[in-house]
Amino acid sequence: MTAAIALRIDGMTCDSCATHVREALERVPGVRSAAVSYPKARAEVAADAGVSFEALATTVAKLGYRASVADAGSPPVGVLDKTLGFLASGAQRDAGGLQLHIAVIGSGGAAMAAALKAVEQGAKVTLVERGVIGGTCVNVGCVPSKIMIRAAHIAHLRRKSPFDDGIGACTPAILRERLLAQQQARVDELRQAKYETILADKPSITVLRGEARFRDAHSLLVRQADGVEQHVTFDRCLIATGASPAEPPIPGLSDTPYWTSTEALESETLPPRLAVIGSSVVAVELAQAFARLGSKVTILARSTLFFREDPAIGEAVTAAFRAEGIQVLEHTQASKVAYADGEFVLATGQGELRVDKLLVATGRAPNTRALALEAAGVAVNTQGGVVIDAAMRTSTPHIYAAGDCTDQPQFVYVAAAAGTRAAINMTGGEAALDLATMPAVVFSDPQVATVGLSEAEAHRAGIETDSRLLTLDNVPRALANFDTRGFIKLVAEAGSGRLIGVQAVTPEAGEIIQTAVLAIRARMTVVELGDQLFPYLTMVEGLKLAAQTFSKDVTQLSCCAG
Repeated sequence: MTAAIALRIDGMTCDSCATHVREALERVPGVRSAAVSYPKARAEVAADAGVSFEALATTVAKLGYRASVADAGSPPVGVLDKTLGFLASGAQRDAGGLQLHIAVIGSGGAAMAAALKAVEQGAKVTLVERGVIGGTCVNVGCVPSKIMIRAAHIAHLRRKSPFDDGIGACTPAILRERLLAQQQARVDELRQAKYETILADKPSITVLRGEARFRDAHSLLVRQADGVEQHVTFDRCLIATGASPAEPPIPGLSDTPYWTSTEALESETLPPRLAVIGSSVVAVELAQAFARLGSKVTILARSTLFFREDPAIGEAVTAAFRAEGIQVLEHTQASKVAYADGEFVLATGQGELRVDKLLVATGRAPNTRALALEAAGVAVNTQGGVVIDAAMRTSTPHIYAAGDCTDQPQFVYVAAAAGTRAAINMTGGEAALDLATMPAVVFSDPQVATVGLSEAEAHRAGIETDSRLLTLDNVPRALANFDTRGFIKLVAEAGSGRLIGVQAVTPEAGEIIQTAVLAIRARMTVVELGDQLFPYLTMVEGLKLAAQTFSKDVTQLSCCAG
C-alpha cells in the first residue's frame, strides 16, 4: 500500500536545493518517488505505508533544511513572495513574516560586504569575530604594507633617482618607530571609519565577540573571552574567516622566532640583514621595502620570482631588484634553519646564510581548523579551504563561504565581491562571481599587473595566440621619467586578434591594468585598442603602443602619433 505525504520544506533558496532534497528523499527506504518544488516550498512523497514522517524530516534536516507537515489549506509559500519581490529581495523566510537570520563568521572584506548587503536585502545579521574587527586587509595586510612600501619608495628616491645630476641626493635618516606610528594611526583610522563605525550604525547587525564553531547545520557555539559559550541559531550562514601565513616544512624553522608578514609590518626596528623565503607577492613587496629602508636583503626563491606567471615577469623584477642591491637566489631552498645568539643560520645548496631576521612568506592557509565544519557537513579541500560552487554555496546548501578561506584568489576585492554575491544568494537572489577578467597587482617597483590569460595559460586551454612585448623605451612617459624598466605584453587570440591577456611590469602598472580589464571585457581586438585615443604623456598610453605593434613598427612613429 502506498501513502502520499506532503511536506513543507523551509530553507531552500533555489531549484538546485529542491533537486538535492528530492534526491535525498528518494534514497529513503520505502520511498517510491518524490517531487519537490522550490517556489512552493513543498515536497510530495509517494512512499510505502511504513515510512514515517520522522524519517523523511530527519533526511531533510541532514541537508540543512527543515521539514514540517504541509498545511493543505494555506497558500503555497513562495508564490506571494515572488509576486512581492520576495519581500525585500527574499529576506522574509516564510508567510509568518519571520525575518531571515544570517550568521557571518569573520569581519574582513568578504564578511563586511556580505553583512551590509544582507541587511540591505532585509535580513538580520549576527557577525562573529574572534579578534580585531576588519580582518587581514586593513589591520595586517593591504593597508599597512602599502603604507610601508610608499615610505620605502620615498626613502629610495631621496637616496637615488634618475635626476641626481640636477637634484642633490642624500642619505635619509630612517626613524622606523615614527614611520610605524604613522602607519598604525592610519590603520586605526580606517578600521574605525570603514568597519567599526559602520557596524555600530547598523541596528540589524549584532556583533558578537568570540571564537565560533559549528554545533550543527543550523547553529554555532561562540566561546567568548570569559569562557562563556553562546548558542547562535541561523537560517543561513557565511564562513568568511580568511587565511593566515602558512609555515613551510623546513627542519628547525618552527623552533625559531621567524617573522611572518604580520611581525614584519609591526616591527619597530629594521634588521641590518634580512632573509626572505618566498617568491611571490608578499615576499617580493616586503623584501624591497626593507631593502629601501636600509636592510641588506637576500631572497631565497625555490624556483624563480613569480614562477607561476609569464617568465618575463620574474626576469624583469629580478633584474630590477639586483640593480638595487637586493640579492635574489634562484632555485634555492633552506634545508635547515637554526637560531642562536640573536642570529638565524640557514643551510642552503649555495652555502650557509647568516641573518638577523628571517621573513617567511610562502603562502597562506585557510582559517578553518577551529570551526568544526564536520558538525555542519561542510566539505573542505586538501588545503583546508571550504569547497564552494559558483554561488558561494558549500556542500551544506544553506551555508556559504567567501574569501581567503575558500580556493578563491586571495585578493580583498575578490573576497568583497564574493561576499556581496553570497548575501544576494542567501536572501533569495541569484548571483555569480566572474573572475575571467580579474586584475592582479603586485606593489613592487616596478609594479606587476596582470589580467586574463598568459600565453602558456591560453595554450593549455587550446587557444592559439599572437603576442607582442613592448619594452618601455618605446613609451614616451617612461622616457620622460628616465625610467624604462619593464615591459607591456599583450596576448591576442590568433586569427581574430581579440585581446585575451595583458601582463605589465612598469612603474604604476596597477593604474594601467584596469584599462586592459575593460578592453578584454568589451572583447576588443588589438586593432580596436590601438585605434583608441589615449592621453599623452601617460603610462597607460603604453597599452595603445603595444596594440599598434601588431600591425606597425612603433619605433617609426612620431612621439604622439595616433
